[in-house]
Amino acid sequence: MINTIYRLVSPKQFEVTYQEVDLNERQVMVRPTHLSICKADQRYYLGDRDPEILNEKLPMALIHEGIGEVVYDPTGNFQVGDLVVLIPNIPQEEDDFISENYLDSSQFRSSGFDGYLQEYVATSPDRIVKLPSSLNPEVAAFTELISVCLHSICRLEKVSHPHGKVVGVWGDGNVGFITSLLLKTIYPHKKVIVFGKNLERMSYFTFADQVYTINQIPPGLTIDEAFECVGGIKSQSAIEQIIEHLSPEGVISLLGVSEYHIPINTRLILEKGLFLYGSSRSGRVDFERVLDIFQKHPLILSYLEELVIEKVRIRKIEDIKEAFERDVSADLGKVILIWDK
Repeated sequence: MINTIYRLVSPKQFEVTYQEVDLNERQVMVRPTHLSICKADQRYYLGDRDPEILNEKLPMALIHEGIGEVVYDPTGNFQVGDLVVLIPNIPQEEDDFISENYLDSSQFRSSGFDGYLQEYVATSPDRIVKLPSSLNPEVAAFTELISVCLHSICRLEKVSHPHGKVVGVWGDGNVGFITSLLLKTIYPHKKVIVFGKNLERMSYFTFADQVYTINQIPPGLTIDEAFECVGGIKSQSAIEQIIEHLSPEGVISLLGVSEYHIPINTRLILEKGLFLYGSSRSGRVDFERVLDIFQKHPLILSYLEELVIEKVRIRKIEDIKEAFERDVSADLGKVILIWDK
C-alpha cells in the first residue's frame, strides 16, 4: 500500500512524500488520530539545533507523542478499530540491566527516523498499547510525555531514603506540571512544593502543597528530593537553587533538556553527599504504568485536561504548520493535532 508522509525538510518547511508500505505478518498498521507537539519537535521545526544535526536528521516526519486506530493486524493482538497509544522508542535488543530507552542501539521516532506525521504507521505489536475506550483521546495524545515524567519518578524509588518527606519541583511548564501532579498522586503523604517563575502559570498548580517564585524562596527552606524540569540555559540557576536547598544525602532528578553545557557546583554536591541522576525518554513499562495510574486515580485526568489549550484539525499540509506556529506561542499547555479522516 502507499503511505503519505509529511516530512520537515528545512526549518518551517514541510513536504509531502509517498512511500510503499509492505504489509507483512509481523507488523500492525495504525492510523494516527490525535498527535501532540513536543519541545523537541519544535527545536527541529524552528531550526534550534546544530546545523550539522539538522543536515543529518532532515528530511524527517516529526512528532513522537500520539495515539491512533488499528486498521490492520495480522498478528492477532488487536482488533480493527482499537484505539492505541504509540510507543516511539524502538529497541533493537534486550538487556537485563539497562532500560530500553538507554540502550545505544535503540531508535526513536522523530529523532533519527520518521515520527507520526504520516497517514499510517507500521509498527510491531509491542510498540503499541491498547487504550480504554473511556479515556479522553486529547489527553491520551501526550501519554508519552507523561510516561517520561513517570519514568523519572520510578527511578527515584531506587535511590531515595525512607525519611524523605518534602519534594521540590523546579519548573512551571508542562514537564513541571505533570511531574508534580504525578508526585502528589503517587505519594499523597509527601509535601510537594513547586518552584517557578511565572505566577500566572503557577496558578494552575492547585494540587501542589505550596508554590514559590524562584526569587522568593523562604530562607532556611529544605527539601529531601528535587526534580529539575526547567531545561535550557536556565537549568543552571535551577540546579544551583536545588543544591542549595537540598538536605544532606538528598536526591536530584534532572529532566530538563539543554543544548548548552551547564556548570554544576560539584563541591557542594560532595559536601552534602547528594545523589544526582538524569532521565530521558521512556519504555513500554512506563506507558503501562501511566494507564494503570489513570485507572486507579481518575481525578488526575481532570488536571491533565487543563493542559489541552489548542486543538487543530489537520486536513492539509498548511494545517500542520499552523499547529506548530500556535504551539510556539503557547505559554503553558499542549497543542493537539486531530488527524481528519
